[in-house]
Amino acid sequence: MTRVLLPFPLQRTLADALAPLLGARTGRLDWRHFPDGESLVTIEQDLHGADVALVASLHSPDELAMPLLFAAATAREFGARSVGLVAPYLAYMRQDKRFNPGEAVSAPVFARFLTENFDWLVTADPHLHRNPRVSELFRIPARAVATAPLVAEWIRGHVPNGVLIGPDSESGQWVSDVAHRAGVTYHILTKTRRGDRDVEVSLPSIDAARSRTPIIVDDIVSSGGTMIETLGHLRRLGLPPAVCIVIHPVFAQDAYAQLLAAGAERVVSTDSIPHPSNAISIASLLAEASAELFGNAPSRQRS
Repeated sequence: MTRVLLPFPLQRTLADALAPLLGARTGRLDWRHFPDGESLVTIEQDLHGADVALVASLHSPDELAMPLLFAAATAREFGARSVGLVAPYLAYMRQDKRFNPGEAVSAPVFARFLTENFDWLVTADPHLHRNPRVSELFRIPARAVATAPLVAEWIRGHVPNGVLIGPDSESGQWVSDVAHRAGVTYHILTKTRRGDRDVEVSLPSIDAARSRTPIIVDDIVSSGGTMIETLGHLRRLGLPPAVCIVIHPVFAQDAYAQLLAAGAERVVSTDSIPHPSNAISIASLLAEASAELFGNAPSRQRS
């Protein structure tokens, strides 16, 4: 059995880390744009009988959707036996209901798009709300790995005298799990959101944390509004500068610079999305989950 990883350009480093763990080789996938904005995807042709996995973090899903389709279809045209997707960050999971009249419910629609083009899927800590498991959204084998053990390991090694701060009630279960694994205490903020960049947070009594380093943990940081407000709140309480840990560093526009300007001692992220803040590799988790499906999931050749 031949396993081939075809990474989009930004995921080449992650694919090179995954390949030896999966007994795979890293193949060629190039992506460029014509002057009119259309994508041209070019992949290697030596794929006959191979089990292929595209490696693409979907933090820019609108831009990547068509190239994903082109790459998957072309791999099958070149004889791939199966085509899976390793998407460390999986977009469009939060809009799983119609919050306002007329809105598209995008989570199941995007899941259907991926289902129609791939034989299996592996991701990390998807931003799920009313869907308890990613497998319930997909009609193909789908696995979501939990990064909490690796985050806790990093905390134990770098901030042993810390206290975890969860940015909102939704983070409570996840933050408590990380805190338990890391052997530190935790607190959960209450949050009131008035707009994309207008967020107010408050913190319970934190007297016991005054001698500890605050560690703000969140699964996704886009605008950074919640973390920035939290940093200011902790600073007003007289606590030391906080360490910020982000699972998926989307960092839209200048969010990363704003976090540092707001007084973060350090901003650390996993490598689910390539960024200079990457310090926690999730390659081992992705490889373990992918190994179960790579070449073993039912193959469905598309016409």
